[in-house]
Amino acid sequence: MSEKRPETPTRMENTNNSERRYGKPADGERRYGKPADGERRYGRPADGERRYGRPADGERRYGKPADGERRYGRPADGERRYGKPADGERRYGRPADGEGGDLPRAQRPHEDRRRFRNKPTGRVKPVAQREDVARMLALLALQDVFREDAYASLALNKRLRESRASVEDKRLATFIFYAAVENRYCISYILSQFAQRTPEPLTEDILHIAIAQLLFMDRVPEHAAVDEAVKQCKRLDRAEQAGFVNGVLRTLLRAKEAGEIRMPDGSMPPVRRMSTLYSVPEPLVSRLVAAYGEEFAEAMLAYKPDERVETVRGNMLRMDAEAFREYAGKKNWNWKQGPLPETLLVQGAGDLAGDPDFRAGLYSLQGAGSILAARAVEAKTGMNILDACAAPGGKTCYIAEMMRGTGRVQAWDVHEHRVELIRAAAKRLGLDNVRPAVRDAAVFRPDLEGAMDAVLVDAPCSGLGVMINKPDVKYRYKDESVAELTSLQAKILHACARYVRPGGLLVYSTCTVLPEENREQVAHFLKTHGDFALDDDPSFLPEALRERWEGGMIQLQAHRDGTEGFFIARMRRV
Repeated sequence: MSEKRPETPTRMENTNNSERRYGKPADGERRYGKPADGERRYGRPADGERRYGRPADGERRYGKPADGERRYGRPADGERRYGKPADGERRYGRPADGEGGDLPRAQRPHEDRRRFRNKPTGRVKPVAQREDVARMLALLALQDVFREDAYASLALNKRLRESRASVEDKRLATFIFYAAVENRYCISYILSQFAQRTPEPLTEDILHIAIAQLLFMDRVPEHAAVDEAVKQCKRLDRAEQAGFVNGVLRTLLRAKEAGEIRMPDGSMPPVRRMSTLYSVPEPLVSRLVAAYGEEFAEAMLAYKPDERVETVRGNMLRMDAEAFREYAGKKNWNWKQGPLPETLLVQGAGDLAGDPDFRAGLYSLQGAGSILAARAVEAKTGMNILDACAAPGGKTCYIAEMMRGTGRVQAWDVHEHRVELIRAAAKRLGLDNVRPAVRDAAVFRPDLEGAMDAVLVDAPCSGLGVMINKPDVKYRYKDESVAELTSLQAKILHACARYVRPGGLLVYSTCTVLPEENREQVAHFLKTHGDFALDDDPSFLPEALRERWEGGMIQLQAHRDGTEGFFIARMRRV
């Protein structure tokens, strides 16, 4: 039996008549509440003491100070700390009489002019400052391409979006950048005539930016191009190279005025001459000459449009072609009609992808060749269509718009980050019938055999048909890469053909001009797939291009047709 425990007092019980741990304290002790007589811990202090509230007589801690004292508010007579200064004193605003205030502004001495203005009068950057910003952006993007192996369009857009430069700055930066990229080999050839040594990489890029302006651009002041190149050396810790850069460029200018700059001419072998003059690798020149002949190949390489433009089209779910032209007029774009009724060619509009209207899905950036490839599938409402190599999603979205948001457009790409581009494009345009997915189009999926009304294979290719808009493509060309691409194209065609239902369409397209990737690829496919035949219906083409249609295939050329270099073949499962 356990021992009985002594009773303990509860928390609120008295343990001693003279002690109150909790509740009311013992006699003579006032821990809380009203203090004992003579003691005023809280509330109003004892007589003669004013801890809080109004101070004792003669003391003014807060509020209006005592007579003769002006701590806050208007200072005492004779003292003007803030507001209008005392007579004879003009700290800010218009100068006092006798200080030039009675003279016209242009005649006032510099030290007596107004330093502050009550109203802003606008801010105009000096021309030299604007041009320096533009040239610096062009230089940084150029380095990204040739020193970091970035894609030209992505590198430039990244630099432009990170900058707070004006629209004029960005437009000038774009022109300078592309002039330098497009003419890389030719500028190096010219530079070698005036530089006694090979410059280090950054100095070489500064010279390329300057020479691109001096020899390949109109209406650029020569002195500005030279001066800013020298300033770039100093700003980028290359001050020791400033004299070298200045000497090279001024020597080049003297040679230009005298007509003494040597350009690649007939004294060089034809392939080397075209390679240097048009800045194209020699193996690619040789391949084009073998495919098209020397005269046609040179016409392809020499072609440069009069102006750099963006091809745009309206969102077909929101406006037709006529409404889009009306919209473009309100945007104050500099535009003209494109090669297709729904397209416009816009010049000098800056970063269109950053336009709020673009982000809101009112229009898209898409070339004519890409649009024609999407047209070729003859999309109709309620169809089930596969875009097998869909990123970044331009053709997918065009097809989805043609279907008026109905049916399904399966959009595949092998890379997750590129599938995200498709998903973002569909969301931007408000297309709920797009189904992006990470899929390898070269791997057949038995569950989809015969399930598609049409399949578009815009296959991976060398991209040589878009060299005008993406000039860095030509510098990436390698002969061995063509063999790898043609093998991959054949695998994708073979796998995706099985998804087409009987009577459905298989459209094969590329943005290149090499026969190995185009006509020869289609011919090989038809030999091994007897259930497909070329479809000879050119109705999806505009009237002006139908003469290029050859029995189910078309090869578009930029210099001849005013589009990208694009190939399209339509085959029907019979």
